[in-house]
Amino acid sequence: MQNGYYQATAGMVTQLNRLNVISNNLANLNTAGFKSDDVVIADYKRLFEEHMKQTPIKDNTKDAAKYINQTLTRMPNIDITYSDFSQGALKYTNNSLDLALQKSDLFFMVQASDGSVKFTKNGSFSIDDEGFLVTKNGERILSNSYFDDPANSAIAIDDNALITVDSNGNIYQDGQLANSLFIAKVDDVRALRKVGDNLYKLDDLTTMQNTNESNSVRSGYLEMSNVNAVTQMSELIETHRLVEAYQKVMTSHMDDLNQEAINKLASTK
Repeated sequence: MQNGYYQATAGMVTQLNRLNVISNNLANLNTAGFKSDDVVIADYKRLFEEHMKQTPIKDNTKDAAKYINQTLTRMPNIDITYSDFSQGALKYTNNSLDLALQKSDLFFMVQASDGSVKFTKNGSFSIDDEGFLVTKNGERILSNSYFDDPANSAIAIDDNALITVDSNGNIYQDGQLANSLFIAKVDDVRALRKVGDNLYKLDDLTTMQNTNESNSVRSGYLEMSNVNAVTQMSELIETHRLVEAYQKVMTSHMDDLNQEAINKLASTK
């Protein structure tokens, strides 16, 4: 059994998974409101020690230990994938329905296609055929009346009126207050999970609250992606080189070392 081969394989798979994360970041370089992802790499032994008490063998220090190869448990694994919620740069668009939030823990609340509540940083909004304020994918934006009347909290907009939005998310039509955005303040942004289409899910909605006076909404602006292209390209090159290095190690084990072992065994008298 060549332990080094399996370690190299695990290392290459880990770097390939990291490569997927970096590629997704670069693909969303110009996506409004996108937050970059990163990974934490740990070895399997640390993960095992954290969950050792959950194994079915009672005496984990003796009986369980003999089933663990101390070399193989040093194989690298991706422990955590997390999002960086730092603020992205604001881009001026001169479109009153383009909205940006200037605080990293604030989000727009939307009704997803499955009827559930999701959150987004992408404030590129428009008006659908039914006259409701929606995201580019058609999810309806929710007003600050959600807690009082969830079924009727979508925001109706008169397409022929002059629309303005103030810094607290209040929507005016021809100078008259018509509605207000639900500006969600999340207690712990690490509890948010990406679910695709630049949306986030929060399992416990009690950990967020509506911010009536956030003073953070900028109309006519979009918050752009916080992906740093230079950093991501450097990590892309580094990851690609690590994949090549692991591949060379695997080739050495399978070809060179195996061939040498076969030759020596064949010449043994």
